[in-house]
Amino acid sequence: MFNVAVVNIKDILKYLVSITIIFCIVMFVTRYFSNFDENDKNIIKIDNKISEIIKTSMFICLDETIPAIKETNHELNNTDEDQINKNNILEGLLKIELAMFNENQKKDNIDNTIGNQTENTQESIQEETQNQEISENTQTQVVTQNPLTDNYNSEYQGVKIKNETSFELTSDILSQRIEVNKDNIVIFHTHTCESYTSSENYQYQPTGNYRTTDINFSVVRVGNELTKYLQGYGYTVIHDSTYHDYPAYSGSYNRSLNTVENILQTTPSDIIIDIHRDAIGSRADYAPTVKIGDDYAAQLMFVIGTNGGGLWHPNWQQNLQFAIEVQEKANELYPGLFKPIILRNSRYNQHLGKAACIIEVGATGNTLEQSINSMKYLAKILNEI
Repeated sequence: MFNVAVVNIKDILKYLVSITIIFCIVMFVTRYFSNFDENDKNIIKIDNKISEIIKTSMFICLDETIPAIKETNHELNNTDEDQINKNNILEGLLKIELAMFNENQKKDNIDNTIGNQTENTQESIQEETQNQEISENTQTQVVTQNPLTDNYNSEYQGVKIKNETSFELTSDILSQRIEVNKDNIVIFHTHTCESYTSSENYQYQPTGNYRTTDINFSVVRVGNELTKYLQGYGYTVIHDSTYHDYPAYSGSYNRSLNTVENILQTTPSDIIIDIHRDAIGSRADYAPTVKIGDDYAAQLMFVIGTNGGGLWHPNWQQNLQFAIEVQEKANELYPGLFKPIILRNSRYNQHLGKAACIIEVGATGNTLEQSINSMKYLAKILNEI
């Protein structure tokens, strides 16, 4: 006889379901805690990466862009977290604001310095030139190598004039003497970038054919020297170093006209000098030079405009008379310092003053030293008349 075990199917199913549920719970819990640890690690990595990116990008950019923030960031990065509170943060922000304000002040000061570069330079050595004696009885000799012939077609009292206009220069015109107000003298440069041949003492980076935007090596430097010497004689001089031929050469005279008109609104003046450098086709070997004592000085030349080109210019005869008077004195003190006056149809903005003129100081072959030397003698002559 057989023993038969009766198995209840329902009980078996319940048992299997229970085991399955327990197994799933265990797997879920195990995976959960495993993922939790991994997530923590990932979060830490992400935080570290973000900190690294911030430190190596944004802060560096701020350090380089905003003055004084580098120091503030350094202080914050080396401060314990417990020490950073609201007062620290506000103090740090205040430091940044103050630093930015100070930098703006510095920038304004720099801009003012650049804008008044000529004035500051004048003051720096005015004392040196103020009491300097310039000899009158000095042997003078023209020593130009490869000279060009001085052409002229009129002469008065030893002053030679190359008249390129249709006007007849009568004795009545040439003999007149004018009274000018010498309280203020205006010096400016229509062709501000004109420069000279580099020398051992004055090497510069040209920005064109005998041109430079560096006013320490252009005709502006020559104007500085004339200003200093005239101030040494007690004159009030306004020397404007505005660029009128840069970045565009065309329209230079229109721009310099605006400059001088603005100056005259607050500083009336009869004597208005536009200092240039003679081009002569940019001949590198042409350097009109005169030796005065032991000095080698660049020769000077007046260019006087008229209304021959059709522009209103009631002052041209007075301008010419002023140039003649200056050159007469120059021939007396330093013969050969001036080349013949050139009289042209163009106006050159000389309608603005009774004693307005262009003075060409040297040519492309001259050095800055030679042109600077000329200014002490020109100042002496102007003071004498």
